[in-house]
Amino acid sequence: RIGQIITIKAKVNRAFKTSMEVGIKVTVQDVLTNVEKIVSVAYATYVAKPVGAGKIELEPVKLLSREDHLEHTLAIERRRIRLGYEQVFQNLMQESNKEGDYCNSFEEEDAVSTDLTHVQSIELVQPPHANHHGNTFGGQIMAWMETVASISASRLCRSYPVLKSVNMFKFWGPSIVGDRLVFNAIVNNTFQNSVEVGVRVEAYNCEEWIKGQARHINSAFLIFNTVNDKGELLTFPRIKP
Repeated sequence: RIGQIITIKAKVNRAFKTSMEVGIKVTVQDVLTNVEKIVSVAYATYVAKPVGAGKIELEPVKLLSREDHLEHTLAIERRRIRLGYEQVFQNLMQESNKEGDYCNSFEEEDAVSTDLTHVQSIELVQPPHANHHGNTFGGQIMAWMETVASISASRLCRSYPVLKSVNMFKFWGPSIVGDRLVFNAIVNNTFQNSVEVGVRVEAYNCEEWIKGQARHINSAFLIFNTVNDKGELLTFPRIKP
């Protein structure tokens, strides 16, 4: 919140030949009480941008502390889980294409149609939105995604949702200054006190916009919950896909 001090620490946990995991820890310090709390922990995967056609191979990380050794070991497990998730999702998508239409078989009283939660937003990438490579800031895209996802969740809960986590946020391709970015968000499912909103981002340059040829550049799943004035979690209604 305004008036609090945010500290962001980042370090490379492990190098995987041509990619690396960077651990990010965010803490907040209240000026009045001097209490420091963890706000968020995240793990980002980077690849070094090559000068030519070949990939840049990375040097191993030097481990200095006990914590370095632990994060180095956990990084390989996080990578294994991440790659495993991608395969699971691909298999599920292939199976769902074979099974046909689920909507006709879904019956539940008082369920809210997902159509009511669909939100679309269009953003123009301008110079302040881009990094030194000319690509759109990943954080800027995430901020736009959070906005459209929170609107989608609010249409279901009719209150102000609170973002709890961002899952499987991945860059499938770059976007640059001048691109139009189209954000589509929809509630995928509710889990009593939380809701998952899926967001898909497509990019168009001027020529692609005229031809209607989209580039899928990002997808993510955002988890929200809502609380009342007493800080108690509220229950989400069921949804009809």
